[in-house]
Amino acid sequence: MENAIEVSGLAKRYPGFALEGLSFSLPSGCIMGLIGENGAGKSTTIRLLLGLARPDAGSVRLLGEDPYSAGTELRERLGVVMDDCCVPETLCLRDLRRILRAGYRSFDGRRFDALAERFELPEKKPVKDYSRGMRMKLSLTAALSHDCRLLILDEATSGLDPVVRDELLDIFLEFIQDEGRSILVSSHILSDLEKVCDYVTFIHGGRLLFSEEKDTLLEKYVVAKLSEAELRSLDPAKVAGLRRSAFGVEALVERSAARGLVCDPAGIEDIMLYYLRGETK
Repeated sequence: MENAIEVSGLAKRYPGFALEGLSFSLPSGCIMGLIGENGAGKSTTIRLLLGLARPDAGSVRLLGEDPYSAGTELRERLGVVMDDCCVPETLCLRDLRRILRAGYRSFDGRRFDALAERFELPEKKPVKDYSRGMRMKLSLTAALSHDCRLLILDEATSGLDPVVRDELLDIFLEFIQDEGRSILVSSHILSDLEKVCDYVTFIHGGRLLFSEEKDTLLEKYVVAKLSEAELRSLDPAKVAGLRRSAFGVEALVERSAARGLVCDPAGIEDIMLYYLRGETK
């Protein structure tokens, strides 16, 4: 299967922060969730993918091309939605339509109008009067109104109400019905990512903790409720993190080591929190 994104040994150093040796890939036709705490390096990674910053080491390929040397053809096939709308606030929907028509050879006016109607975007209201949800819908309308094959979103759903977020998730799933299309989305709303993602890539402190298929990851771990004696009986290599309280111990444990224990399924949020905040054995 061809990869929409290939990252190998990616590194970037800034004063007080370093992104070190990231390697991961996103197969075509799939959605990848990029997760990590604030300051982990998610936005830096996305900037490097888009060619907005140059790496100190490593390589990136988007849709088979190097984003640092690619021409306009690659830009035609990328759709980007950042955490804030990049459309000037004095413009309105019809202004944006004219700009996109002039800027993209593959601009599809009918697709633009259909998305604008679906999102109930007003034709003449300036962007400064849009709500945050409307701004995100406008950005997504722009990103999907040309021949986009790879959609990259950086915290685009943060601050949106559940109804709007659910609507956007539906759009993502529709988008990848064409197996030649793919999505990379960073978000702190892990329940949303768990609904739609095929892969999860976890960055912490500028380093890659894992990049795995979501279903494999969810199958791998459980949250086990343990006594101290049960904890001592476990292979430490099978315990990813644990929390102690007055009621006992809860631990993120590999399913293969948890037979006979009282367990709950582990979600993406559980896995992230135990990795970041749990004690190690």
